[in-house]
Amino acid sequence: MNHVRTNSGKAWLLAARPKTLTGAITPVLVGCALAYSDGQLQWTPAVLCLLFACLMQVAANFINDLFDFLKGSDREDRLGPERACAQGWITPQAMKGGIAIVLTAAGLTGCSLLYHSWHHLPYQGWELVVIGVGCMAFAFLYTTMLSYQGWGDLLVLVFFGLVPVCGTYYVQAYTLTLNVLLAAAACGLAIDALLVVNNYRDRQQDAISGKRTLIVRYGEPFGRYLYLGTGVAAWGLTLSLTLTGKLSPGEAWVPTAYLLLHVLTWRKMVRIRSGKELNAILGETSRNMLYFGLLLSAILVS
Repeated sequence: MNHVRTNSGKAWLLAARPKTLTGAITPVLVGCALAYSDGQLQWTPAVLCLLFACLMQVAANFINDLFDFLKGSDREDRLGPERACAQGWITPQAMKGGIAIVLTAAGLTGCSLLYHSWHHLPYQGWELVVIGVGCMAFAFLYTTMLSYQGWGDLLVLVFFGLVPVCGTYYVQAYTLTLNVLLAAAACGLAIDALLVVNNYRDRQQDAISGKRTLIVRYGEPFGRYLYLGTGVAAWGLTLSLTLTGKLSPGEAWVPTAYLLLHVLTWRKMVRIRSGKELNAILGETSRNMLYFGLLLSAILVS
């Protein structure tokens, strides 16, 4: 892709990494399905949540790209082409401007959600401000600090599971339930599998660069079974929705298709163990994650 012109539209599209948007879309989809199943679906806040999630994902990608370039990192991109700044597709100064624009758009979207909440519950909904600020802080701190200290998996569980699923449901129903929390945790675990395989692939380079991920700390066998465990736990939490009466036993077993795909991908990962061939496992994990969200949403709205 050396023919990409600097700061061109194609360069920005590559830097945005559209493939990563599945991680933003999936939890919002699950949150909307939960709202629909409870008779609380509202299209305006649902669309705003989706827009906010996608904008924050793009902002995080831009921040990650810029920070890696400024650190002189030569690591490969997690889900697509190499870093845009490192390739010369986007200048660092332009990337800073892009980050500011995307975060501003996300902030305006968040303000729209707050206005919508005030329209239904006057002078309530300030917790949305806290959540929005937390998401923006996460976008910066995860890339620049926290992921280097082994906090990545917990933060993915929170900001790709609990926050987007619960937040999406809350702005439509103005309450939370145990079912929402269980589904949010399951969603976060399914998405965390993507981070786990990324860290599994990069474990040797991470150790050299001082990035203390859980897999660097505890070794390859731990990473191998952590990946397997995320999928099993996500599936198990889905089954637990039968205990609350949210799903029938027959419905709860539908995500078993996800579990089978997850296990098959895990077996491939274990067989490959290291090298660029693990990039294919990233792609399969992203596919599995999307299937999980689609299957869970389908049984919730059925």
